[in-house]
This record gives sequence, C-alpha cells and structure tokens, in this order.
Amino acid sequence: MNFLSLFVLIPLLMLLGLWLARGLKGVRTVMVIGSSALLLLAAWLTVTFLSDRAAGLDAEMLYTASFTWFEPLHIKYSVGVDGISVAMLLLSSIIVFTGTFASWQLKPLTKEYFLWFTLLSLGVFGFFISVDMFMMFMFYEIALIPMYLLIGVWGSGKKEYAAMKLTLMLMGGSAFLMCGIFGIFYGAGGQTMNVVDIANHTGGAHPIDFAQQCIWFPLTFIGFGVLGALFPFHTWSPDGHASAPTAVSMLHAGVLMKLGGYGCFRIAMYLMPEATNELGWIFLILTGISVVYGAFSACVQTDLKYINAYSSVSHCGLVLFAILMVNQTAATGAVLQMLSHGLMTALFFALIGMIYGRTHTRDIRELNGLMRIMPFLSVCYVIAGLANLGLPGLSGFVAEMTIFVGSFQNADTFHRVLTIAACTSIVITAVYILRLVGKILYGTCTNEHHLKLTDATWDERLSVICLIVAVAGLGLAPLWVSNMVSGGVAPIIEHIGHGVSSCNPFI
Repeated sequence: MNFLSLFVLIPLLMLLGLWLARGLKGVRTVMVIGSSALLLLAAWLTVTFLSDRAAGLDAEMLYTASFTWFEPLHIKYSVGVDGISVAMLLLSSIIVFTGTFASWQLKPLTKEYFLWFTLLSLGVFGFFISVDMFMMFMFYEIALIPMYLLIGVWGSGKKEYAAMKLTLMLMGGSAFLMCGIFGIFYGAGGQTMNVVDIANHTGGAHPIDFAQQCIWFPLTFIGFGVLGALFPFHTWSPDGHASAPTAVSMLHAGVLMKLGGYGCFRIAMYLMPEATNELGWIFLILTGISVVYGAFSACVQTDLKYINAYSSVSHCGLVLFAILMVNQTAATGAVLQMLSHGLMTALFFALIGMIYGRTHTRDIRELNGLMRIMPFLSVCYVIAGLANLGLPGLSGFVAEMTIFVGSFQNADTFHRVLTIAACTSIVITAVYILRLVGKILYGTCTNEHHLKLTDATWDERLSVICLIVAVAGLGLAPLWVSNMVSGGVAPIIEHIGHGVSSCNPFI
C-alpha cells in the first residue's frame, strides 16, 4: 500500500475507534491519537518530500500509485503529491490537531460530533492526495456532506437556516463541477481521469478543443469557486461560519475553503489553459470584487464571527485573484495565502469560540475591557489580528506581498489597475481589525458578569499556541515553504502559458 493512503486510512481507523469508544475519555483518546498521527505523518511527508526534491527527483508528482476502481469510466484510485498538495496536507493536519483541543469541552453528543468531524477530515485529506478527477470529486463531496449536520445540530444562532443555505449552494456548485469534470473527461478522449495524463496528453488523452474548453472551464471554475467564496456565490460563507461550532469553523475556513482554490488551479486552469487565457479576465474581475467587497463588509459587522467570515471572503478571493494572474510569483503567493489564511483564520475562530463560551455573546457592542479579564486570550487575539492585516514577521505579510508583487508583474493596464484596487484591502483590513481590537479588548469592562470570567484552560492554550507558532513560523521562515510550493506551481503555470490565446485583449 502506498503510504499516502495512510492519510485516508488513519481517519477511517479513527471513525472505527470513535464508534467503539465508550465514554468521553475514550472519545478524546481516539481523537488525540488520530490527530497526532496525522500531524506526524504530514510532517514526515514534508521532510521526505523536500529531501527527495533536493536529491534530484523532479517528477511532477511524487509517490504516485494507481489501481483501477471502475473500468468502464476509467476511474482509478490514483494518488500522488507535489509541493502544493504537501503544503495543504500539512495545513490540514495542523487544523485537525488544534481543532481537536478546541473542541475538548464540547457537549452534548461529543462522540457523534467527532465522528462527523473526522469524516469531514477524511474528505479533505483524500482530496489533496488525489490525482484522479472523479476521486477528487468523491472526496470533495465527503468533505461537504458532514457540514450540514455539524452546523445544524451543534451550531448556534440561525443554525438550521445556515446549514441548509450552505448545503444547497455548495451542492449547486457540485452540480456544475460534475458537468465540468465529465466534460473534460470526454473532451480529452474518454480514456483517463488522471489530471496529469490529461494535461500532458498521455494515457490515451488528447488536447481538449478550444470550443469545449470555453464551456467546461466556467462550469468547473464556478463549481470550485463557490466553495472558495467567489463573488457573487459567497453568501453561504458568512452565515455558515457564524453558526458553525468552533472547530468546524476552524476546519471549514482554514481548510475546506482551500479546496475551492486548489481545485480551480489544479483542474479548471491546468486542464483548460486556452480557456483560462481567454475567459480568465471575467473571473479576475469577480475575484477583485470579492477582495474589496469582503473587506468593506467586515467593517460594518457587529458579530465577531461575521467579521471574520467576511474577512475570509476577502482573503480567499485574494487566492483566486492571484492564480488568475497566471504567473509563478503570484500563484506561489496564492498557495502561501492559503496556508496563511488557513492558520490565522483558524486561530481567529478558535479565540472567538473561547470568548463566546465565556461571555455568551459575539456582539462587539457588548464586549469591552477583556484584556484585564482574560489576558492570554486577548494577547493571542491581537496577534491574530496583526497577522490578518499583514504585519511583517507574521504569515499574512509574506503571502500578500508575494501576491501583489507577482500580480504587478503583468505589465498591462487592466491587470495593474485590478492589483492596485486589491491592494486597498490591506488598508481596509487594518481599519476593522484595529477598531475591533480597541473596542473589545481595551477600555473598562461595564458588565459585572464578565468581571468574574476566567482565562484560557490548558487545552485551549495548547490549541492556540500551536497555531500562533505556525503563523509566526511561516512569517519568519517562509523560504523553504515558498521554494517547495514554487516547484509545484511552475509546471502548471508553464502549461497554462503554452495555451495563450490571441483573442484576449488583456493578454
């Protein structure tokens, strides 16, 4: 068995262990052992991958394995990783590990909650190791289905409405996605669903006609883009985030939304380069709107989760914005932004959940003076805010500056105007983050109930510290991650560049 399959096997064993577990202690033991195993496996994979690349292994995908699953449609269980997917696996493992401790005190139905949480994790890990389109779609759906129950049962506020809205919109995106995947499959000859084979015209695949690309590219990009909060299909995100329990918000915003950007880049753009260059400008405008609109929307919110949710719309829009610039620097920045946003938004949601669990409110008009009452959580919240607004030394600065530098490399007026407009999101982000920090953390607490609150417990501190270390680590030592990611980005960008169409006035 290929060792990449352990990323699927471990969550399956966790599901079995949770089903057999008796009592809260047994459930916690299974989750700690399983999430720790996934984190160690992802760390070992990262070290091994870097070593093998340094040793001269230059194949586009490493550690590949494949066996036939359903012969009539040439569906295979095919796995493999490059620098992008290794980074995403490492991010996912960190979020699952910290999310386990962020949910340490969750009640009721703790066992059932962790069963669905683990199934969601299974879908995420399976998606990132897959190189077969149908297999990616299957794991994509496995990751989406648990969200309905996790929000609808364990959420807060308008949880039933939010769960239904999220499910309907994402399933609608999945319908577009399925049409696009089968269109790509038959357009390439109907002989393989392997992403690399279709891109390189091997394994019986042939180039997809330009006319077909112009049909399947929008369907596929929108299908994945719905999950990546592409404007105007982003409206499920704020409601879903606001109603989800803490660890689900962490995994949802930290990892699940990255499936959208990853899929747009790996399937929509990589497999249909001519359509990317012909139609990409349309989606570039929409993503530019997402970046600025999300930041402005965050400014006028009064709910802590809604502020972070609209901030996520802006930052995830920046990911799609960067990959559509179609150059190596911007695309590398997009992946760094996936990592940075995944870590800092997970940190934000963890802290918001901890504050809400004590104060029973997320309304910033009812919160003030928390720095004196819970100094640990307050300081961590400041760090998360500074990472969000792009302070040098933290992950947000590295990711956003790489994106903006890469985007400005396109010398035409259209791309540079959009880049300048997107840059304004930095200023807007600073406005709502600094306003928020000043409002809820400083001043004098006027609520007598809040004066009796306690600071973070050991499990909460462990979760938060791990995320802060990761955010600071990526900000202070980004080069090894950037080089690893850049190696995965290069062949995709080169392939898209070969499909340049002379019809697009913006190229």
